[in-house]
Amino acid sequence: MSKARELAELGAVYDSGALSNRNLIINGAMQVAQRGTSFTTVTDSTYTLDRFNYRKGNDGEVTITQDSSAPDGFSNSLKIDVTTADTSIAASQFAILEYNVEAQDLQRLAFGTSGAKNFTLSFYVKSNKTGTYAVNISQTDNSSKQATLTYTINSANTWERKSLTFTGDTSGVINDDNGIGFLMYWWLAAGSTFNSGSTSATFQTYSNANHAAGQAVNLLDDTSNEWLITGIQLEVGSEATPFEHRSFDEEFRRCSRYYQHSNSTGVKPTNGSNSTSFGTGYRALAAVNIWGGSTAGRVWEMVRDAPMRATPTATKFGNDSGYFACISHGSTSAPNSDNTVTFHENLMIRTEDACFISFDNQSSGNTVWGVMGGFELDAEL
Repeated sequence: MSKARELAELGAVYDSGALSNRNLIINGAMQVAQRGTSFTTVTDSTYTLDRFNYRKGNDGEVTITQDSSAPDGFSNSLKIDVTTADTSIAASQFAILEYNVEAQDLQRLAFGTSGAKNFTLSFYVKSNKTGTYAVNISQTDNSSKQATLTYTINSANTWERKSLTFTGDTSGVINDDNGIGFLMYWWLAAGSTFNSGSTSATFQTYSNANHAAGQAVNLLDDTSNEWLITGIQLEVGSEATPFEHRSFDEEFRRCSRYYQHSNSTGVKPTNGSNSTSFGTGYRALAAVNIWGGSTAGRVWEMVRDAPMRATPTATKFGNDSGYFACISHGSTSAPNSDNTVTFHENLMIRTEDACFISFDNQSSGNTVWGVMGGFELDAEL
């Protein structure tokens, strides 16, 4: 093959020639699991492995885990294991794995212009339940226009790579902001309200019937069923290129734009978690001072891993009472009544870059180090 032809084919496959930063999916290899590696009796709208959300409206139950089963070149997958069956899916019932793409990351698609680009979604999937499954992408900035395509699991318990190409939308602008650009659904079960319509690679006016068009499998119909996915890639162009692997560190920092917590990775804070010390912290948390005021101690807590997508929702774990080591003029006081603190969520000022937390009952003028049960910061789409 001539060099010119080789370069031409390479350019066609990689669209404009980009060999890195092709993949618009974060944590597509299921490496990062800040909240934990196993989730049982999963309710609707539960984030499990980072960036992936389980949606349900059915009578079944599943367990979701970070699993070590994976195709060659991968170490992890997201596994959905049916633990309580729902053998008869009613018209409006459903089960979905959801992923949302930030709008400003989709500007390269040039939606809303005459140069709107086609794009391809690829992934590795494995299940004992063969058959036809639907994938839906909704363009939320344009009245949730949607496109739905199907893929088929042909061989039971075998990793298969699937590739779906969608048509760029010349009429639907994706806003250049930090909101949802694409809402992506991998359907696992769908009632007739959602699967009775028609598939389309082109974005169409929203219709419930088209949302899961072609979905012919009810994964929930037996407790022996399981479904695994990894290697998810969303890229410009009409061809699926080899999966773009990123280091754990890079993937973790991308995930931290949307979610962070005060515990070690994979151990979500709970009521009863080990206390978190402000000043040493976890994962290279910068040392900070907590300055006592006339009636309140104040924590200036720099976001630990990355600036967040937006002002996060903060959740505090543990008892309101915590321990503060008070430092005054170079000496540390013994614990006393002044060390009893009350955490006020409504006094936590949260920005994309830092958190300011207020506590009551601190000795005036003291510099203190704070300890409490932990917290999480959520800025998911």
